[in-house]
Amino acid sequence: MKKKMLWLFLMTVALMLTGCAAPSADQAQMTSDEASQMQTETEGLLESAETQEIIQEVPYMQQFENNITELMPEGAEAERESIIYPEFEKYTYFSTTAGRDTNVNVLLPPDYSEDKEYPVLYIMHGFYDNETWMARPVVALNMIYNNLLADGEAREMIIVLPYIFCDKDMPYCTGMDLKNCLAYDNFINDLTTDLMPFIESEFSVAKGRENTAITGFSMGGRESLFIGFERPDLFGYIGAVCPAPGLVEVPNSPMHPGQMAAEEMTFPDNEPFVVFVSSSESDGVVGNSPDSYRAIMTENGVKYLSHVMECTGHDHTSVKPHLYNFLKMLFK
Repeated sequence: MKKKMLWLFLMTVALMLTGCAAPSADQAQMTSDEASQMQTETEGLLESAETQEIIQEVPYMQQFENNITELMPEGAEAERESIIYPEFEKYTYFSTTAGRDTNVNVLLPPDYSEDKEYPVLYIMHGFYDNETWMARPVVALNMIYNNLLADGEAREMIIVLPYIFCDKDMPYCTGMDLKNCLAYDNFINDLTTDLMPFIESEFSVAKGRENTAITGFSMGGRESLFIGFERPDLFGYIGAVCPAPGLVEVPNSPMHPGQMAAEEMTFPDNEPFVVFVSSSESDGVVGNSPDSYRAIMTENGVKYLSHVMECTGHDHTSVKPHLYNFLKMLFK
Protein backbone atom coordinates (compact mmCIF):
# COMPACT_ATOMS: atom_id res chain seq x y z
CA MET A 1 0.00 0.00 0.00
CA LYS A 2 2.83 2.40 0.91
CA LYS A 3 4.62 1.60 -2.37
CA LYS A 4 1.44 2.25 -4.39
CA MET A 5 0.86 5.61 -2.67
CA LEU A 6 4.47 6.66 -3.25
CA TRP A 7 4.19 5.61 -6.94
CA LEU A 8 1.08 7.78 -7.41
CA PHE A 9 2.79 10.71 -5.67
CA LEU A 10 5.88 10.49 -7.86
CA MET A 11 3.81 10.19 -11.03
CA THR A 12 1.82 13.28 -10.02
CA VAL A 13 5.04 15.23 -9.41
CA ALA A 14 6.38 14.09 -12.82
CA LEU A 15 3.22 15.28 -14.55
CA MET A 16 3.34 18.63 -12.81
CA LEU A 17 7.00 19.18 -13.69
CA THR A 18 6.42 18.39 -17.37
CA GLY A 19 3.29 20.56 -17.52
CA CYS A 20 1.17 17.50 -18.23
CA ALA A 21 -2.29 17.73 -16.84
CA ALA A 22 -4.49 15.63 -19.10
CA PRO A 23 -2.97 14.98 -22.58
CA SER A 24 -4.99 16.47 -25.44
CA ALA A 25 -5.88 14.44 -28.52
CA ASP A 26 -3.35 16.22 -30.70
CA GLN A 27 -0.46 15.76 -28.22
CA ALA A 28 2.02 13.08 -29.16
CA GLN A 29 1.78 9.99 -26.99
CA MET A 30 4.74 8.96 -24.79
CA THR A 31 6.99 6.52 -26.61
CA SER A 32 7.62 3.10 -25.12
CA ASP A 33 11.28 4.03 -24.49
CA GLU A 34 10.23 7.16 -22.60
CA ALA A 35 7.70 5.21 -20.56
CA SER A 36 10.30 2.57 -19.76
CA GLN A 37 12.81 5.23 -18.70
CA MET A 38 10.25 6.93 -16.41
CA GLN A 39 9.34 3.60 -14.84
CA THR A 40 13.03 2.80 -14.22
CA GLU A 41 13.67 6.20 -12.64
CA THR A 42 10.55 5.95 -10.48
CA GLU A 43 11.45 2.45 -9.32
CA GLY A 44 14.90 3.78 -8.44
CA LEU A 45 13.33 6.51 -6.30
CA LEU A 46 11.09 3.93 -4.65
CA GLU A 47 14.04 1.68 -3.87
CA SER A 48 16.02 4.63 -2.49
CA ALA A 49 13.13 5.70 -0.28
CA GLU A 50 12.60 2.15 1.00
CA THR A 51 16.33 1.77 1.71
CA GLN A 52 16.35 5.04 3.65
CA GLU A 53 13.32 3.87 5.63
CA ILE A 54 15.09 0.60 6.53
CA ILE A 55 18.23 2.46 7.66
CA GLN A 56 16.17 4.76 9.86
CA GLU A 57 14.53 1.76 11.53
CA VAL A 58 17.83 0.11 12.58
CA PRO A 59 17.86 0.16 16.41
CA TYR A 60 20.52 2.38 17.97
CA MET A 61 22.42 -0.50 19.56
CA GLN A 62 22.64 -2.57 16.37
CA GLN A 63 24.50 0.21 14.56
CA PHE A 64 27.63 -0.80 16.50
CA GLU A 65 27.36 -4.59 16.28
CA ASN A 66 29.60 -5.03 13.25
CA ASN A 67 32.16 -2.48 14.44
CA ILE A 68 33.12 -4.15 17.72
CA THR A 69 36.81 -5.07 17.71
CA GLU A 70 38.12 -7.90 19.88
CA LEU A 71 41.21 -5.89 20.80
CA MET A 72 42.14 -2.27 20.34
CA PRO A 73 43.80 -1.34 17.04
CA GLU A 74 47.47 -0.50 17.12
CA GLY A 75 48.07 3.06 18.29
CA ALA A 76 44.75 3.44 20.11
CA GLU A 77 46.57 4.36 23.33
CA ALA A 78 49.67 5.96 21.81
CA GLU A 79 50.48 9.55 22.70
CA ARG A 80 50.22 12.07 19.86
CA GLU A 81 52.02 15.39 19.83
CA SER A 82 48.98 17.27 18.54
CA ILE A 83 46.65 16.17 21.35
CA ILE A 84 46.23 17.50 24.88
CA TYR A 85 45.70 14.73 27.44
CA PRO A 86 44.04 16.04 30.61
CA GLU A 87 44.69 14.00 33.74
CA PHE A 88 42.19 12.67 36.25
CA GLU A 89 41.65 15.01 39.19
CA LYS A 90 40.72 13.72 42.64
CA TYR A 91 37.76 15.24 44.47
CA THR A 92 36.09 14.49 47.80
CA TYR A 93 32.39 14.42 48.63
CA PHE A 94 30.53 13.39 51.77
CA SER A 95 28.72 10.11 51.37
CA THR A 96 25.71 9.85 53.65
CA THR A 97 25.48 6.22 52.54
CA ALA A 98 28.98 5.36 53.79
CA GLY A 99 28.98 7.98 56.53
CA ARG A 100 32.33 9.47 55.54
CA ASP A 101 34.20 11.64 53.06
CA THR A 102 34.76 9.65 49.87
CA ASN A 103 37.21 10.12 47.02
CA VAL A 104 36.28 10.22 43.35
CA ASN A 105 38.44 10.75 40.26
CA VAL A 106 37.10 12.92 37.44
CA LEU A 107 38.36 13.39 33.89
CA LEU A 108 37.11 16.43 31.98
CA PRO A 109 37.31 16.85 28.19
CA PRO A 110 40.21 19.02 26.96
CA ASP A 111 38.02 22.02 26.05
CA TYR A 112 35.72 21.77 29.06
CA SER A 113 33.58 24.88 29.45
CA GLU A 114 30.89 25.86 31.93
CA ASP A 115 28.99 27.24 28.96
CA LYS A 116 28.33 23.70 27.70
CA GLU A 117 26.67 20.67 29.29
CA TYR A 118 28.37 17.28 29.09
CA PRO A 119 27.11 13.71 29.36
CA VAL A 120 28.66 11.57 32.10
CA LEU A 121 30.18 8.08 32.14
CA TYR A 122 30.64 6.32 35.51
CA ILE A 123 33.26 3.50 35.54
CA MET A 124 33.56 1.19 38.54
CA HIS A 125 36.55 -0.77 39.84
CA GLY A 126 36.67 -4.36 41.07
CA PHE A 127 37.09 -6.20 44.39
CA TYR A 128 39.83 -4.86 46.72
CA ASP A 129 40.48 -1.88 44.43
CA ASN A 130 39.59 1.81 44.60
CA GLU A 131 38.89 4.92 42.55
CA THR A 132 42.48 5.04 41.26
CA TRP A 133 42.51 1.65 39.52
CA MET A 134 41.00 2.88 36.23
CA ALA A 135 43.11 6.05 36.29
CA ARG A 136 46.44 4.17 36.22
CA PRO A 137 48.77 4.60 33.21
CA VAL A 138 48.54 0.87 32.46
CA VAL A 139 44.82 1.28 31.75
CA ALA A 140 45.57 4.38 29.64
CA LEU A 141 41.95 5.51 29.80
CA ASN A 142 42.72 9.20 29.27
CA MET A 143 44.88 8.31 26.24
CA ILE A 144 42.27 6.01 24.69
CA TYR A 145 39.44 8.46 25.26
CA ASN A 146 41.23 11.58 24.00
CA ASN A 147 42.52 9.79 20.89
CA LEU A 148 38.97 8.66 20.09
CA LEU A 149 37.74 12.18 20.74
CA ALA A 150 40.35 13.68 18.41
CA ASP A 151 39.40 11.17 15.71
CA GLY A 152 35.72 12.03 15.99
CA GLU A 153 34.87 8.54 17.25
CA ALA A 154 33.82 9.58 20.76
CA ARG A 155 31.72 12.42 22.13
CA GLU A 156 32.88 14.97 24.67
CA MET A 157 31.99 13.64 28.11
CA ILE A 158 32.89 13.71 31.78
CA ILE A 159 34.35 10.42 33.04
CA VAL A 160 33.87 9.62 36.72
CA LEU A 161 35.77 6.94 38.66
CA PRO A 162 34.08 6.38 42.05
CA TYR A 163 35.07 4.39 45.10
CA ILE A 164 32.30 1.81 45.28
CA PHE A 165 32.82 0.15 48.68
CA CYS A 166 30.08 1.59 50.91
CA ASP A 167 29.86 0.43 54.52
CA LYS A 168 29.54 2.61 57.62
CA ASP A 169 31.55 0.17 59.75
CA MET A 170 34.31 -0.76 57.28
CA PRO A 171 36.14 1.89 55.22
CA TYR A 172 37.60 -0.68 52.81
CA CYS A 173 37.19 -4.27 51.70
CA THR A 174 38.49 -6.85 54.20
CA GLY A 175 37.77 -10.13 52.44
CA MET A 176 35.65 -12.08 50.00
CA ASP A 177 32.51 -12.80 51.98
CA LEU A 178 28.87 -11.78 52.03
CA LYS A 179 29.39 -8.76 54.30
CA ASN A 180 31.92 -7.26 51.92
CA CYS A 181 29.78 -8.08 48.88
CA LEU A 182 26.86 -6.24 50.48
CA ALA A 183 29.07 -3.17 50.87
CA TYR A 184 29.66 -3.16 47.11
CA ASP A 185 25.95 -3.74 46.50
CA ASN A 186 25.26 -0.68 48.66
CA PHE A 187 26.97 1.58 46.13
CA ILE A 188 23.71 2.00 44.21
CA ASN A 189 22.49 4.11 47.13
CA ASP A 190 25.67 6.19 47.31
CA LEU A 191 25.57 6.73 43.55
CA THR A 192 22.01 7.98 43.36
CA THR A 193 21.84 9.77 46.72
CA ASP A 194 25.32 11.26 47.06
CA LEU A 195 27.68 10.95 44.09
CA MET A 196 25.46 11.92 41.16
CA PRO A 197 24.15 15.04 42.95
CA PHE A 198 27.76 15.98 43.77
CA ILE A 199 28.91 15.61 40.15
CA GLU A 200 25.91 17.56 38.91
CA SER A 201 26.59 20.37 41.39
CA GLU A 202 30.32 20.64 40.69
CA PHE A 203 30.37 20.28 36.91
CA SER A 204 28.32 21.32 33.90
CA VAL A 205 26.34 18.12 33.38
CA ALA A 206 23.73 17.20 30.79
CA LYS A 207 21.12 15.31 32.80
CA GLY A 208 18.79 12.51 31.77
CA ARG A 209 19.28 8.81 30.95
CA GLU A 210 20.20 9.73 27.37
CA ASN A 211 23.24 11.55 28.82
CA THR A 212 24.28 9.07 31.51
CA ALA A 213 26.25 5.83 31.16
CA ILE A 214 27.69 3.25 33.55
CA THR A 215 30.12 0.36 33.25
CA GLY A 216 32.57 -1.52 35.43
CA PHE A 217 35.09 -4.32 35.75
CA SER A 218 34.68 -7.56 37.71
CA MET A 219 32.73 -6.65 40.88
CA GLY A 220 32.20 -3.25 39.31
CA GLY A 221 30.79 -5.01 36.24
CA ARG A 222 28.34 -6.95 38.38
CA GLU A 223 27.31 -3.71 40.07
CA SER A 224 26.91 -1.85 36.77
CA LEU A 225 24.51 -4.55 35.55
CA PHE A 226 22.62 -4.45 38.84
CA ILE A 227 22.36 -0.66 38.77
CA GLY A 228 21.39 -0.73 35.11
CA PHE A 229 18.54 -3.19 35.67
CA GLU A 230 17.41 -1.42 38.83
CA ARG A 231 17.59 2.16 37.50
CA PRO A 232 17.14 2.21 33.72
CA ASP A 233 15.34 5.50 34.29
CA LEU A 234 18.74 7.02 35.13
CA PHE A 235 21.15 5.13 32.85
CA GLY A 236 20.61 4.80 29.12
CA TYR A 237 23.96 3.08 28.46
CA ILE A 238 25.04 0.02 30.45
CA GLY A 239 28.31 -1.89 30.16
CA ALA A 240 30.16 -4.62 32.03
CA VAL A 241 33.54 -6.27 31.50
CA CYS A 242 34.29 -9.64 33.11
CA PRO A 243 31.32 -9.19 35.50
CA ALA A 244 31.65 -11.13 38.76
CA PRO A 245 29.16 -13.78 39.91
CA GLY A 246 26.40 -12.92 42.35
CA LEU A 247 24.04 -10.72 40.37
CA VAL A 248 21.74 -13.75 40.55
CA GLU A 249 21.98 -16.55 43.09
CA VAL A 250 24.94 -18.90 42.86
CA PRO A 251 23.76 -22.29 44.18
CA ASN A 252 25.48 -23.45 47.37
CA SER A 253 27.36 -20.16 47.75
CA PRO A 254 26.64 -18.20 50.98
CA MET A 255 28.65 -15.34 49.49
CA HIS A 256 26.30 -14.98 46.52
CA PRO A 257 22.61 -15.18 47.48
CA GLY A 258 21.81 -13.01 44.46
CA GLN A 259 21.05 -9.31 44.13
CA MET A 260 18.01 -10.05 41.99
CA ALA A 261 16.07 -12.95 40.52
CA ALA A 262 16.83 -14.01 36.97
CA GLU A 263 13.36 -12.97 35.80
CA GLU A 264 14.05 -9.45 37.08
CA MET A 265 16.90 -9.02 34.59
CA THR A 266 14.71 -7.29 32.06
CA PHE A 267 13.55 -3.83 31.01
CA PRO A 268 9.75 -3.61 30.97
CA ASP A 269 10.18 0.16 30.70
CA ASN A 270 13.06 2.46 29.71
CA GLU A 271 14.91 0.02 27.49
CA PRO A 272 18.56 1.16 27.34
CA PHE A 273 20.14 2.47 24.17
CA VAL A 274 23.09 0.11 24.73
CA VAL A 275 23.77 -2.95 26.88
CA PHE A 276 27.35 -4.13 26.24
CA VAL A 277 28.93 -7.17 27.93
CA SER A 278 32.62 -8.01 27.46
CA SER A 279 34.44 -11.10 28.71
CA SER A 280 37.55 -13.18 28.09
CA GLU A 281 37.68 -16.89 27.33
CA SER A 282 40.93 -16.99 29.29
CA ASP A 283 39.49 -15.39 32.43
CA GLY A 284 39.57 -18.03 35.16
CA VAL A 285 38.54 -15.66 37.95
CA VAL A 286 34.82 -15.06 37.30
CA GLY A 287 34.14 -18.44 35.73
CA ASN A 288 31.10 -18.63 33.48
CA SER A 289 29.27 -15.71 35.11
CA PRO A 290 29.42 -13.46 32.00
CA ASP A 291 27.93 -16.22 29.84
CA SER A 292 25.29 -16.99 32.46
CA TYR A 293 24.21 -13.34 32.42
CA ARG A 294 24.09 -13.39 28.63
CA ALA A 295 21.95 -16.55 28.72
CA ILE A 296 19.49 -14.98 31.16
CA MET A 297 19.20 -11.81 29.09
CA THR A 298 18.66 -13.86 25.94
CA GLU A 299 15.94 -15.89 27.71
CA ASN A 300 14.32 -12.66 28.92
CA GLY A 301 14.40 -11.04 25.49
CA VAL A 302 16.86 -8.34 26.52
CA LYS A 303 18.74 -6.84 23.59
CA TYR A 304 22.49 -6.62 24.20
CA LEU A 305 25.85 -6.58 22.42
CA SER A 306 28.39 -9.28 23.20
CA HIS A 307 32.15 -8.83 23.08
CA VAL A 308 34.33 -11.89 23.62
CA MET A 309 38.12 -11.74 23.84
CA GLU A 310 40.19 -14.88 23.46
CA CYS A 311 43.47 -14.43 25.31
CA THR A 312 43.11 -11.41 27.60
CA GLY A 313 43.12 -11.77 31.38
CA HIS A 314 41.09 -10.69 34.38
CA ASP A 315 42.85 -7.34 34.37
CA HIS A 316 43.50 -4.23 32.30
CA THR A 317 44.08 -6.30 29.16
CA SER A 318 40.32 -6.97 29.06
CA VAL A 319 39.28 -3.58 30.40
CA LYS A 320 41.00 -1.54 27.70
CA PRO A 321 39.29 -3.17 24.68
CA HIS A 322 35.96 -2.97 26.48
CA LEU A 323 36.35 0.75 27.15
CA TYR A 324 37.63 1.39 23.62
CA ASN A 325 34.46 -0.13 22.14
CA PHE A 326 32.05 1.25 24.72
CA LEU A 327 33.28 4.83 24.43
CA LYS A 328 32.51 4.77 20.71
CA MET A 329 28.88 3.82 21.40
CA LEU A 330 27.98 6.55 23.86
CA PHE A 331 25.78 9.63 23.47
CA LYS A 332 25.45 9.68 19.67
